[in-house]
Amino acid sequence: MTRMPERRLADLIADGRVHVFDGAMGTMLYTRGVFINVCYDELNLRAPDLVRDIHRAYVKAGAEILETNTFGANPMKLGHYGLAGETGALNRRAAELAREAAGSRALVVGAIGPLGVRLEPFGETSRVEAFEHFKTQALGLREGGVHGFVLETFSDLDEIHEALRAVRAVSDLPVIAQMTIQEDGATAYGTDPETLARALDEYGADVVGLNCSVGPQGVLEAIEKMARVTTRPLSAQPNAGLPRQVGDRKIYMASPEYTGEYAKRLVEAGARFVGGCCGTTPEHIKTLAAYVQSVSPRQVVAVSAEPVAAPAGVEPVPLEQRSRWGHKLASGQFVTTVEIVPPRGVDPSAMLAAARQLKIAGVDAVNVPDGPRAQSRMGALMSALLIEREVGLETVAHYTCRDRNLLSMLSDLLGAAAHRLRNLLVITGDPPKMGPYPDATAVFDIDAIGLTNLIHRLNHGLDPGGNAIGEPTAFVIGVGVNPAAVDPERELKRFAWKVDAGAEFAITQPVFDAAQFEGFLARIADVRIPVVAGIWPLVSLRNAEFLANEVPGVSVPEAVLARMRRAQEQGKEAALAEGVAIAREMVARLRPLVQGVQVSAPFGKVPLALEVLA
Repeated sequence: MTRMPERRLADLIADGRVHVFDGAMGTMLYTRGVFINVCYDELNLRAPDLVRDIHRAYVKAGAEILETNTFGANPMKLGHYGLAGETGALNRRAAELAREAAGSRALVVGAIGPLGVRLEPFGETSRVEAFEHFKTQALGLREGGVHGFVLETFSDLDEIHEALRAVRAVSDLPVIAQMTIQEDGATAYGTDPETLARALDEYGADVVGLNCSVGPQGVLEAIEKMARVTTRPLSAQPNAGLPRQVGDRKIYMASPEYTGEYAKRLVEAGARFVGGCCGTTPEHIKTLAAYVQSVSPRQVVAVSAEPVAAPAGVEPVPLEQRSRWGHKLASGQFVTTVEIVPPRGVDPSAMLAAARQLKIAGVDAVNVPDGPRAQSRMGALMSALLIEREVGLETVAHYTCRDRNLLSMLSDLLGAAAHRLRNLLVITGDPPKMGPYPDATAVFDIDAIGLTNLIHRLNHGLDPGGNAIGEPTAFVIGVGVNPAAVDPERELKRFAWKVDAGAEFAITQPVFDAAQFEGFLARIADVRIPVVAGIWPLVSLRNAEFLANEVPGVSVPEAVLARMRRAQEQGKEAALAEGVAIAREMVARLRPLVQGVQVSAPFGKVPLALEVLA
């Protein structure tokens, strides 16, 4: 049998995908009864089974990269315990233990932390001495068989530079270089994220990033800044929040779910290597790995506000000429659309009958969602094609990044263009774990920002690699936006990026709070494109409560819920009438503020949607 070649860290760095580090070693040792006054690095020799078991727990949790238990295993720190002479042996054994635990399921990187002293000119230790200390540690790790190195929790650029030089002097394996920042967003030496990213890039680190620091939110803000100034892969391993003093112990409060959610955001911001630091456990990494697998985009496509130049002889189609929908948007006319969910099976007759009702009523387009809430239904592009061909009514076809890789999306879009489908709503997509198939995997090669950029380039006759495709596509590019997002600053930032990428209109999540929506419109005034407001006619109190509590991105204010409670007390018909009345009021109030409305047809009830528009 031919033996498969062993994976290399260089392969993970080059593959463009997201990979998962392990979590804290010190936290786990402490929870297993090791006192803090013990040399944790010495446990590689004194308690190898304990260290190996923790590594195995992280592998089982889904970690693809293990760090050796050697954060403080340099001659300076080990000297405090009289162990400086054991530096080589401790590091070598640590690497062996990690490799034994990793087997063929994970790679091992040698962890090297700071010396714990200040370098010249702020301290007595020279850069030459620092170089030699780091070199001694790196030699031991190399002899133990690591696949690469991670320099972590450094605050001083001069010190991490010496560590990187020392590793390079003994090995040509990849090096991940991570600094740590404080609550003000800079290192203890005052270095901002952009400066440290540029410096680590210049020093030649294979991956640059942050670890430890102030918890997931602070690291996210810094990673967003670093992504703008370096093309190196980024890594992020935040603590489980800031520690709180509980009795005589410091406890890290961030839950696995919170850590996983921020891992998703870190990847969206550009990080390709994510994991945990102080306070994180195998449970945190298990949750993080699930988020990364099923939610996070695996590739961040650069978005540039600079105009895309079409190849010579290619003229992009003006917006008003691409479709009737595009013409109305370009001329400032009010548009109406109703959302119809595609069938679960192969029979489209009910969907087509509903579309015919909408055409007779004079609705401008049918909005066709793409696997909403991770449900398996007839594909949106094929459903849209059926509606346009059989009914003669334009569609706005949703297209998600969840289910297809970059090549598949490109193929779909070229085919859709050939069939003269014109109007698209680009969305990232709900994760599979929200739907009835939680074990299904997601792809997320790119997110909605990257896909908007890709379609904008196709409209200019260029593929993602900048190669000419001949006749340009003529898509009208729409994006989703949530005026009631839990993290409004992040939503506004992503919306601005979508507009920069080429978005030409936006459709919102259902709006139930007009005042909140007006505030959102004021905040996007500088990047305003035509906005189509989402409208959902509530059919019952239970429907309202479901939207309020179980549908991500939808906010139903208490005043609306109270109206539905009072109506429900009078019976089903009264509740339905009240839900339609609320929707009609919302349309009337928002009409002067937006360029259109998208009315959902809850449970396929098209007459309800038409009553709202009447």
